[in-house]
Amino acid sequence: MNKMQKISLIEKQYSDKNYINIKKLNKKISRDTTKAISDFNMIEDGDLVMVCMSGGKDSYALLDILQKIKLRAPFNFELIAVNLDQGQPNFPKTTLPTYLKEKGIKFHIEEQNTYNIVNNILKKNETKCSLCSRLRRGILYKVADKLGANKIALGHHMNDIINTFFLNMLYNGKLKSMPPKLLSDNGKHIVIRPLSYILEKDLEIYSKLNKFPIIPCYSCGTQKGLKRKEINKMINYIYSTNPGKIFSIFNSLSNISPSHMLDRNLFNFETLSDNS
Repeated sequence: MNKMQKISLIEKQYSDKNYINIKKLNKKISRDTTKAISDFNMIEDGDLVMVCMSGGKDSYALLDILQKIKLRAPFNFELIAVNLDQGQPNFPKTTLPTYLKEKGIKFHIEEQNTYNIVNNILKKNETKCSLCSRLRRGILYKVADKLGANKIALGHHMNDIINTFFLNMLYNGKLKSMPPKLLSDNGKHIVIRPLSYILEKDLEIYSKLNKFPIIPCYSCGTQKGLKRKEINKMINYIYSTNPGKIFSIFNSLSNISPSHMLDRNLFNFETLSDNS
């Protein structure tokens, strides 16, 4: 059974006959996103939140959910959707603007041909994700300055956070992941991840139900042998055998015991004694 067949089977649970399940999914995603925003104080009164739109399911869902939260929030904040057109071949330039205009959402399209830059610097068989990400991040910081946005919202979800944790542990020898809230290196931007408590599978269903006009990535998505894909396979296997393990892994990231690790910068082992 391929991925689309699996999604179709899951989607049947949220058909018109089971409308209550659709309502439950919407309520769950909205509740968990609101909790993440509250737990990490991501959005405050007067904020202008720049929602980064790649055209993928996660960024569409992020914008849609934040719009709904904005309507019932006890304070005022504004949203602006931003898409970085990276000059990828076959990129459908009208898809996002058409969608955002229909929804009445303020938006900005930034055109920067990072696609050619990456392909000119790297060899054909080299992984593009890291360089592409750095270039994209730098451009988005500049756009946030230009628009006066003090918060930058990204569509990373629980699976992304766990995935990054394992990538760093297995390939970089670090216990490090994606924080829900981050101050940029230059100290000028607050990056937030409101979907930190949401599973990717729920966003897949949410996206299908809302019929978002998804734009595929013709760069990262076509590369072979990516470490992130291998980690994803491992996470999906863990979830398939015992879904609860995923939540245990995620919860462990906020339940750390420095005295039971090996980092001498976090715990002073040298002065530890029995006081005898």
